[in-house]
Amino acid sequence: MCKTANKTATMAAQQLDQLLAQIALDHLFIETLATRNSDSLDFHDVSVWAVQSALMAAYQAGLAAGQNATSKATDQPTQQQAV
Repeated sequence: MCKTANKTATMAAQQLDQLLAQIALDHLFIETLATRNSDSLDFHDVSVWAVQSALMAAYQAGLAAGQNATSKATDQPTQQQAV
């Protein structure tokens, strides 16, 4: 893998981590998704409606990302069109 692709993959992974952390905070009131090696910090009681809300937020974010990727792909001319 070239450096540019590796950097892009790393940035995408960081963005995903940030998105998941924000969803956890907004919907589950979990301050961090980092493992802290303490049962009282790593395990949480959450309501089923909060889990549903968090899952819906993640699903919506995935839909939006897919639509953005699709629109970017259709906006770029193919090599045949560019020639």
